[in-house]
Amino acid sequence: MPPPAFPDLCPCRFLPARARPGDLCLPRGDAQLKSLLLYLCGSLLPLEGRAHSLCTSLNGTTRALRMCLWNQRPAVCVRMDSQHGHVAHRQCLGLRSAGPQRKGACLLLTQCTNGHLMCAGCFIHLLADARLKEEQATCPNCRCEISKSLCCRNLAVEKAVSELPSECGFCLRQFPRSLLERHQKEECQDRVTQCKYKRIGCPWHGPFHELTVHEAACAHPTKTGNELMEILDEMDQSHRKEMQLYNSIFSLLSFEKIGYTEVQFRPYRTDDFITRLYYETPRFTVLNQTWVLKARVNDSERNPNLSCKRTLSFQLLLKSKVTAPLECSFLLLKGPYDDVKISPVIYHFVFTNESNETDYVPLPIVDSVECNKLLAAKNINLRLFLFQIQK
Repeated sequence: MPPPAFPDLCPCRFLPARARPGDLCLPRGDAQLKSLLLYLCGSLLPLEGRAHSLCTSLNGTTRALRMCLWNQRPAVCVRMDSQHGHVAHRQCLGLRSAGPQRKGACLLLTQCTNGHLMCAGCFIHLLADARLKEEQATCPNCRCEISKSLCCRNLAVEKAVSELPSECGFCLRQFPRSLLERHQKEECQDRVTQCKYKRIGCPWHGPFHELTVHEAACAHPTKTGNELMEILDEMDQSHRKEMQLYNSIFSLLSFEKIGYTEVQFRPYRTDDFITRLYYETPRFTVLNQTWVLKARVNDSERNPNLSCKRTLSFQLLLKSKVTAPLECSFLLLKGPYDDVKISPVIYHFVFTNESNETDYVPLPIVDSVECNKLLAAKNINLRLFLFQIQK
């Protein structure tokens, strides 16, 4: 039986008026991919003529299924019936076309114990949402429990998806998904590139096929030494903050008293009427003192699961008594077995018996996707560095 044709569900290009940010959305394009996933999931629902009414007119008996949107540009919103558990399209459509900002399609597919598919981004988002709402994460299709230990990748479907055609975001030509990233990086004549004189201040960005013409006419190689020095001074200013950070780290490494340890943030709930998620580590000893780390999501806002933007902040608490003020610098980095992206930021604080905890400071993760990776994990494992500053 061939895969069914996937109709153009709705003329809307943006979320309907009643939809809320973060609702499960149905992106346009990739009709063949959608048809294949519908076929593989066994989700052959007759959607034509019903999707628009589902996405705009369901009443208060419905609830939103919140999913992660890679490009944050939804097209058609689909709601789920909370009484019967029916959903309009019944599989994840996170494998959207790879545009200029996404150099390759998402090819990691996870399946539940009943074989229903989810892209890697939506799977992580489901786990993160369940953690925030203190619920068991479930498959959007069959409601069976899902977790990193219960679910596995579907290599057969990943292979099939990698051979499906996908549109290049630059030249709009069709290529197999497995070859798309190489095409966009090395072969596409319309890919965005920079002038070879960018190191002396040329700001030109343009398509690759215009690069030769631009470089032949570029005025920067003919500038005088004084003009180039002014340009280089401006460029140096943008790098000074970065160099200052690394110089500060190298300076801290020369201190006499340095300590580091692996810390494990464990999830807990507050005792409020509306409980909130927070993280706390067991007590640990560094620099002959006892410490605890705490962390919270979106600065403890009321419903962080309704927000597409997610952040983590943390504070360091001194649990032992000190006889004199203890001035320290500290920073958190990723653990040895995690792949989360954290930018190093150095924080300073003077601990006393009366002031023994820092303010909440941002955990410098790159974006909300990295935050969801941490929330989806059973525990958050990081590495803490402490430097004692001696007068």
